[in-house]
Amino acid sequence: MTTRILAAAFLWTLVAMLNERDVMAQQQYLVVNIIPGEEYQPVFEEVLRVTKGKTSDRIAPGIAAIFSYLSQPQEQCRDDLLKFLALAERYEVPVVVQLDGEQWWDARPDLWNWWDPARPGYDPENRQNVEWSGWGPEYALKIAWRNWGKQMRVLPPPNFMSPRYRRACHEEMHVFIPLILRWWNGLPEYKRSLLIGIKLGWESSIGVNAFYYPDGNRLLNLPDDQDPQVELKGHLVPDRGVAAIGYAAVTTAHMAESGALQEAHLAEIVRRHLNDLCSLAAGLGVPREKLFTHVGGWKDDELLYDTALNEYSCPGWSFYRHAGDAAQDSGVQRALLKNNAPFWAAVEWLLMGKHNAEVWRSAIARVLSIPRCRYLCIYNWSGIRDDPAAIDAIQHILAVRKE
Repeated sequence: MTTRILAAAFLWTLVAMLNERDVMAQQQYLVVNIIPGEEYQPVFEEVLRVTKGKTSDRIAPGIAAIFSYLSQPQEQCRDDLLKFLALAERYEVPVVVQLDGEQWWDARPDLWNWWDPARPGYDPENRQNVEWSGWGPEYALKIAWRNWGKQMRVLPPPNFMSPRYRRACHEEMHVFIPLILRWWNGLPEYKRSLLIGIKLGWESSIGVNAFYYPDGNRLLNLPDDQDPQVELKGHLVPDRGVAAIGYAAVTTAHMAESGALQEAHLAEIVRRHLNDLCSLAAGLGVPREKLFTHVGGWKDDELLYDTALNEYSCPGWSFYRHAGDAAQDSGVQRALLKNNAPFWAAVEWLLMGKHNAEVWRSAIARVLSIPRCRYLCIYNWSGIRDDPAAIDAIQHILAVRKE
């Protein structure tokens, strides 16, 4: 009996090793992201020039683009997406399509404008669709702030659990997911690898990429040079060192209506939000290996890391603090131990500061060497296209022949 058990254990171990080898042998991608508003075609041509003569069969170059479906008219977003996909096919460059309904929703004042009768979409009931800074709609936000290199004013963030907001996201995804799949399914077999994946979420979180200052609504009609300038304290959850928000989503989800807002509350909201989007995409026909989430993490081991995991998709995270050695990101590594998806990805990655080519090479290689990493996406092409060290590292990783 013992011999049979040991033999069975050996066989299972061997199968696991072979499966892991097979996964690692699959194609990986080194992707660069296009910033919204940048012309697509010049980026395709520049990336092709940089990667001309690529010899690596295992790692391919790719390009990612973001389509914020609540930030522009649907027809414009559709035209932009079709143009991007047509260029991918024309130039035979694999792509990642990011669908965003979180960070930018300017084109939907019918969802967020609860305070200004002089602007389109005004409805006091829209308080239910934006986040609150306290337990009740009287705390609805009119304004928020974002710091992506510099502080800027943005619209109040959505209440992720608002039925009207969720319905708006579903309606748009029912347009754009089938559009992507029709393009992909219509490709000849030898071009089917042009779709690396569809990404849902954009550092999904509450109170980070749209944060709120205490009594921030009073600043709305004042010059923005009077705005506070505070660096977020990522380790302080849930308020991140400013004013906690998330009360609207937690209330709508019937998780709490009073007391202290908890880190676990906010993580559960983000988990439900991404699970809902991914479930919809999967139901529309997106295979799990082609679907990725995108979560950030600002506190070591915070609960938010785990929200990238669901049964419909592969998890993805941002890497900035740990871009030099992704294996040191304990929150990601903890989540990867739970990951049963075929892949994961460093869906937003950048080595901050000035570094030589060897540092760039080593950092990229470390990410791609972590088991089941499908792709690494550098944010953004516009920031590295003129950096010789970054370009050298990309060419080295792809084993580009020098002319």
